[in-house]
Amino acid sequence: MYKHSGVTEQIIKAFYYVYNELGHGFLEKVYENALVIQVRKQGLVVRQQAPIKVYFDGQIVGIYFADLLVDNKVIVEIKVAEALCDEHEAQLLHYLKATEIDVGLLLNFGPRPQVKRNIFETARTPASRMGSTADLR
Repeated sequence: MYKHSGVTEQIIKAFYYVYNELGHGFLEKVYENALVIQVRKQGLVVRQQAPIKVYFDGQIVGIYFADLLVDNKVIVEIKVAEALCDEHEAQLLHYLKATEIDVGLLLNFGPRPQVKRNIFETARTPASRMGSTADLR
């Protein structure tokens, strides 16, 4: 059993439903909006483009916007690419390292649907998180 597997299973189910309904060929925003509708139908709380501040040495060094933040437990990164690549996975892993969120899903609405699940767990001390913290409110 994976951490937050109930939530991730619902997200993945919604992903395949949206993919089967819309197919391939739209921009990421279309899939993001459709996925939000479907995930909310399953009773999950979803925030689109959730701002997450990244700190280094006590100072903000950047803000990124998670495509979706589900139940404040899972970051969902949406792609529309020929195939998922190492850079996509590295991006999600860095997002997880920079936040208090341990679980991330990478969903590709490319020519064939792809799902990757990443987990990053540490003691979550500032040193173990590379000096990063997140503001998920």
